[in-house]
Amino acid sequence: MKIRDFGVEIWMNRYENRCELNLAETCVESLTVEELLDMAGKKETILAELLPMKLTYGAIEGSERLRRLIAAMYDKQAMENVVVTHGAIGANALVHETLVEPGDRVISVLPTYQQHYSIPESFGADVQILKLTAEHGFLPDLTELRRLATPGTKLICLNNPNNPTGSLMDRDFLLQVVEIARACGAWILCDEVYRGTDQEGDGMTASIADLYEKGISTGSMSKTYSLAGLRLGWIVGPKDLLHAVSIHRDYNTISVGMLDDHFAAIALENRDKILARSQAITRTNLAILAEWVEGEPLISWVKPKSGTTALLKYDLPLTSEAFCIKLLERTGVMLTPGSAMDMEGHLRIGYTNGEAVLREGLGRISAFLQEEQAVLAA
Repeated sequence: MKIRDFGVEIWMNRYENRCELNLAETCVESLTVEELLDMAGKKETILAELLPMKLTYGAIEGSERLRRLIAAMYDKQAMENVVVTHGAIGANALVHETLVEPGDRVISVLPTYQQHYSIPESFGADVQILKLTAEHGFLPDLTELRRLATPGTKLICLNNPNNPTGSLMDRDFLLQVVEIARACGAWILCDEVYRGTDQEGDGMTASIADLYEKGISTGSMSKTYSLAGLRLGWIVGPKDLLHAVSIHRDYNTISVGMLDDHFAAIALENRDKILARSQAITRTNLAILAEWVEGEPLISWVKPKSGTTALLKYDLPLTSEAFCIKLLERTGVMLTPGSAMDMEGHLRIGYTNGEAVLREGLGRISAFLQEEQAVLAA
């Protein structure tokens, strides 16, 4: 099997340990173990929970405790509709591996996480790209989706809230997508790792698993819950689908780590506190970023409605990779080039690290833009 280089991951691996200010980060600022235990009131008692644990394989599909907590984040799901995975990256890969065969029609939005088009492409699928555009608010063009969703289409891949644009499909919009999928018999895989970060209301958008009998939701502890170090995610979907997934999962997972499972359960038992923290960070920092964009003549965007990232369009005669390398070398600030997401002419910024990091990084980007503009004018 041949597969394309994973653009974003290669970029992050190459540069994230060489930057001073990381504005390429996609997680809400990570929690320390101490912060998590303080939230849970377990700082003084955690060793009593951990020391008796024998470090063997954990529950194969994830502990019942954790799977019940995950199911509780959905409207219509039970523990039996949940399987725990090695991050959302493992969840997405397992779904593609389970469903997609050579020649199958797979529709994926773009931009999105590259897994959703490169993995099925590597399996020999007929991958159709549904391009998201600023003109449509980076939401899928439903007329185009209907055209692409021919009878027998196997899978429609969505990302909601979207990475990198922060666009958000609400319940009514998702129900229109469901109509299209149902008409052609397609599954819908919705990568929902940023669910819980909406800028309005309680922060939780509807999940495809609750809206469609062939809807599959993937999620993780990494982005909204600030615990990427646990490397823990999940698939939520119909029981028959999860049985088929588990056949593949037996070959590459066995179980997630017992400590990862345990700490994820602690976090989800205190999810209201974590969500309140995450929403305070995402909403405060997006307002800071919005004010900055409004004051930068070389930068334009569609303001995100959710998520932790924004897609910035810039007006300079540089490729996005050249822009990011020059910016990093000159200022120590790291962004992600649009070319790593097949979106040349754009930059992805992650705005949910600490407020001080964001403000300092934006100031340095402004100075860089002014310098580049002066060079052009000379």
